[in-house]
Amino acid sequence: MSSSTGQLFRIATWGESHGGGVGVVIDGCLPKLDLTEADIQRELDRRRPGQSDIVTPRKEADRCEILSGVFQGKTLGTPIAILVRNEDARPEAYSEMETAFRPSHADFTYEAKYGIRNWQGGGRASARETIGRVAAGVVARKVLDALHPGINVLAWVSRVHQIESQVDHASVTAEAIEANAVRCPDAVAAEKMITRIKEARSKGDSVGGLIECVVRQCPPGLGEPAFDKLEADLAKAMLSLPATKGFEIGSGFEGTKLTGLEHNDAFEMREGRPRTLTNRSGGIQGGISNGEDITFRVAFKPTATIASAQQTVTASGENTELAARGRHDPCVIPRAVPIVEAMVWLVLADHALRQRAQQAA
Repeated sequence: MSSSTGQLFRIATWGESHGGGVGVVIDGCLPKLDLTEADIQRELDRRRPGQSDIVTPRKEADRCEILSGVFQGKTLGTPIAILVRNEDARPEAYSEMETAFRPSHADFTYEAKYGIRNWQGGGRASARETIGRVAAGVVARKVLDALHPGINVLAWVSRVHQIESQVDHASVTAEAIEANAVRCPDAVAAEKMITRIKEARSKGDSVGGLIECVVRQCPPGLGEPAFDKLEADLAKAMLSLPATKGFEIGSGFEGTKLTGLEHNDAFEMREGRPRTLTNRSGGIQGGISNGEDITFRVAFKPTATIASAQQTVTASGENTELAARGRHDPCVIPRAVPIVEAMVWLVLADHALRQRAQQAA
């Protein structure tokens, strides 16, 4: 199915930007786990629009409703359905897009694939689809807390446009990440990033950047040796997010500049188990976690929908120009941080359940 992912921990998202609502159905959750709407709401509040002056001004409370799969605050082991209603839709702001394709957006490709599209706010291609992913990520974290207590996932903005940050993977904290609107734990760089985003918006433009992520205390053994390698599933999860254009893990592309002797992570016995002296592998070797920190980076392009006039064509094949109206993020990555974290939780929960099933066989 085009809107589902996972094998043993499986989710399916649904809804459009300006439809009645968006949501997710989660299948494969363990029974008897504590779960409330408040648990989910905390993460949804981190990705909701209108939270600062550097994101879209669309005003949505994004209040979640658990429709099934939970009784008296405990998961039942049956499918969990979660709904978030759209409350601040303004389809009239997108009337030009009924006929004109936005450059670098999904308007043309959806038309080519389906022969029909919901042009109001981007429809299914809108980042509002990720609400279901974030909600499901909370449930996935509950599963991992039960199977492997102590796993920690932290993502942060490491670059906006050409402004780089300096962040230590080993010591970065959630508090430092959430200390500013751009979610960059380097306070000096964060101020420059915020200024750059505001400059882009004032010019009717947008900027992109990088999100980095670290997974701590992941047990060794998660992942499959061939097509479902852990880094392959993480890459698929990240590149399934709107506006993503690149993924690299560990040393990434820079590792190609080293020799094997320089790049290899030597082993030593530490804390009663094999550990690596370096971590250029990024915590995964042969597609399977090795117990070290998993580190990766995700590249996000500049927001495609901008206020400046751009050359494009209409559905009837006429050349035209389009200056988008509506409410859009001048930079998507501050709100993408909790989405990246959610996707990690989803991938890890699925692989943890698969590993448990293999060991029980």
